Amino acid sequence: MTFHFIFADKEEQRTKKTKNSPSCLGYPVSIFFIVVNEFCERFSYYGMKAVLVLYFKYFIGWDNDLSTTIYHTFVALCYLTPILGAIIADSWLGKTIVYLSIVYTIGQVIMAISAIHDITDTNRDGTPDNMTFHTAMSMLGLMLIALGTGGIKPCVAAFGGDQFEEHQEKQRSTFFSIFYLSINAGSLLSTLITPILRAQECGIYSKQSCFPLAFGVPAALMVVALIVFIAGHSMYIMESPKGNILLRVMKCIGFAIKNRFNHRSKQHPKREHWMDWAEEKYDKLLIAQVKMVLKVLFLYIPLPMFWALFDQQGSRWTLQATTMDGNFGAFIIQPDQMQIVNPILIVIMVPIMDSAVYPLIKKCHINFTPLRRMTVGMLLASLAFVAAALLQIQIDQTMPNFPSSSQIQVKFLNLENTSVPVEVEGQEPWKTIIKRKVTNGLLNDGANFTIVNEEGQTCHYILQLGFGSSYTVLIPSTFSFGESCTENIKAIQDIEPNGIHMAWQVIQYFLMTCGEVVFSVTGLDFSYAQAPSNMKSVLQAGWLLTVAVGNIIVLIVAEAGSLPDQWAEYVLFASLLVAVSIIFAVMAYFYTYMDPMEIEAKFMDLEPEEKKRKELGMTTKDNLAYVNNETSNNTDDKQTKI
Repeated sequence: MTFHFIFADKEEQRTKKTKNSPSCLGYPVSIFFIVVNEFCERFSYYGMKAVLVLYFKYFIGWDNDLSTTIYHTFVALCYLTPILGAIIADSWLGKTIVYLSIVYTIGQVIMAISAIHDITDTNRDGTPDNMTFHTAMSMLGLMLIALGTGGIKPCVAAFGGDQFEEHQEKQRSTFFSIFYLSINAGSLLSTLITPILRAQECGIYSKQSCFPLAFGVPAALMVVALIVFIAGHSMYIMESPKGNILLRVMKCIGFAIKNRFNHRSKQHPKREHWMDWAEEKYDKLLIAQVKMVLKVLFLYIPLPMFWALFDQQGSRWTLQATTMDGNFGAFIIQPDQMQIVNPILIVIMVPIMDSAVYPLIKKCHINFTPLRRMTVGMLLASLAFVAAALLQIQIDQTMPNFPSSSQIQVKFLNLENTSVPVEVEGQEPWKTIIKRKVTNGLLNDGANFTIVNEEGQTCHYILQLGFGSSYTVLIPSTFSFGESCTENIKAIQDIEPNGIHMAWQVIQYFLMTCGEVVFSVTGLDFSYAQAPSNMKSVLQAGWLLTVAVGNIIVLIVAEAGSLPDQWAEYVLFASLLVAVSIIFAVMAYFYTYMDPMEIEAKFMDLEPEEKKRKELGMTTKDNLAYVNNETSNNTDDKQTKI
């Protein structure tokens, strides 16, 4: 429940919750609508994102570099816009989700429309005649999606946590696990289904890759998400807007800094906390709440390094998979499909951790606090990159030696039946014998080539291929159609197939997923539990902002490092995260867990006395002495100290 400076007594608050929150099996019924909404929204987001780069490249016609740049710009916006959502969310959390979901849905619909090539295909040749229209529509759609998905990111989790009463701490913790499970379930299904939809052919006048369907289904899921969320409106616990709390926080911090600077001389007595310099203008409750927020945000400083490693599953690890063998016998896994391993393991690991691992650790009388869990999660992620580095070393041993930036590669093809000596002048003396080379072998995958002439005659040639292999197929001038047309066709193997199986990547995915479960799920719950009652979305936005910063770190390290070997870059990232984990562990050791409800209640009790002191004109020193006297009787100072 968000308070927004409404200070009703606890009994009144409990009555409101019981009246407005029907329960089932000890859980508020309202969270059912929230979880379903999150599942549909995540399906919509990940489904659209799964085919976005291919849409840029094959529909819009951009090259790989521009497609990648726009793609990552969009993802960055999706993790920066949560700040905007947090600005308005704590004013009216429920309606913020509704309004931004409408914007989100409109964006998805626009994306689906932008992919309909028949709209501008006036000559019906299958190619849009006005690509500017499609590009402008898609950019508008992506901006609305980024605003919508980013805006509601910090809202939904916090809103779900608000549905629980004070005594339902265990149920709230389980909710966050289910909430995170719904995210990965949506991601898993959309990553499997949307590429299949894209591979279909559709169109009115000409059949093309069905991007409209690939974007249309996520748009439909977003409509479902909006309807489901609105359907549960009568069961939600919501408060009326009471002003922009984030703006007040920023003004309070700014005044404290300014006032401290104006009283920097030694003649002014020091205060216990630098935020206490805001007491001349702001009430102690707001100052105490700001202290709680700043205390948690300080812990967020090392967290981006985890996301710097985690988000490389979609970049470096996918590129690593392109150099591996994806033949699993009964089916073939493409390199970009290996990312599915993460949501699959999430769906498996979250229940196991909640129902088995954590209870077992508790029975062993180990105090596995949230911050300790997060530290373990960071170390597991670093181990995942160590595993990736070891795997990369094995892959490098099977890879051909490509020319560097200071070298060239010359290829000679000898189509004769005898060996021919070749000597290249102007370089260091070297000789080679170019022999006739024809490779026929049982490799991983087959390709069926069809040669067609103007008269319609065909010749079918089957060549067994392998992941990562390269062949040159030679059709001689003596080629002729007929039953024996393939006899003169020659296939020359330039690069051997990948020798390391893609299944070895499961090890690093498993370690990374275990790290994600104990890091991210715990972080969501920790952010909510340690947040003041009216600033939960602010901390949720701060948590998501660490993801954006983590992606920036990847660019900085990858560009500044310029390491010649990929395995060395993996080791670099693993080392950086280990160092950051040690720093975070030290910070966690000195962190004292807070009870925001108890702290806020203490200051609410002091509020009448605060007004009396201000009326009597008591000095700041007197105020501090009074507060210190009031807090000296607290039996658990470590728990409540700000």
